[in-house]
Amino acid sequence: MASATLIGSPVSPYVRKVLAACAVKGVTVAVDPITPFMGNDGFSRISPLRRIPVWIEDDFILNDSSAIVQYIEETRPGPSLWPADPRDRARARWLEEYGDTRLFDVLGWKLFFQIALKPRFFGGETDQAVVAHARDVELPEILDYLESVSAQDGFLFGEEPGVADFAVTAACMNLEAIRVRVDPARWPRFAGLIARVQDTPLGNLNRLAGRLMRTPVEQHREVLPEFGLAPTETTLLGREARRGPMTAA
Repeated sequence: MASATLIGSPVSPYVRKVLAACAVKGVTVAVDPITPFMGNDGFSRISPLRRIPVWIEDDFILNDSSAIVQYIEETRPGPSLWPADPRDRARARWLEEYGDTRLFDVLGWKLFFQIALKPRFFGGETDQAVVAHARDVELPEILDYLESVSAQDGFLFGEEPGVADFAVTAACMNLEAIRVRVDPARWPRFAGLIARVQDTPLGNLNRLAGRLMRTPVEQHREVLPEFGLAPTETTLLGREARRGPMTAA
């Protein structure tokens, strides 16, 4: 199997999902930790939506975290990333989709982007109305649903973590940067799942993401080896923030 490269910063929950899948399967990958919105023209050529992550093996290029983890599952030996039972596997794929879309729409675009990224990278003002509605109305509804599908112990589909667990918990780590939390008194089962995931490969990646959020972008590559990741020899980082065709306002 050819050596693999993953383009994208572990600050992104999508990148962390892929890296956690690699860790479960024992896949070694070099990482170019470019920050969202900072890719150069070379990045645009391999990512038409200017989104991370991007997977590269020789001349094979693959976009989208769900497509990437499915490819890893089908081409690498090791523990399965999905449950064996067809119904559970279907439910796991649904929860991955829910985490990647509805959950990240609120946690990523309406909260983290508005509060942490929009002012920093684009000089825009935080839309406080969007933030308040996301925090006080949309997020509790999402957490109520995730509480209903979480177990008292273990993971979503048994004693071993899988892609569904990574997809619905990775973005929750970003909440710490904007001082929003999952209240364990109100959502005990889902809060417990988040805590248990910290003892899986995703936990190490979550800690890396927290470190990167406190580190200047140009130093991100130097931090990776401290968390067991190898940086690529070159980077597609670029010098200026650029929106993609589907970037939130």
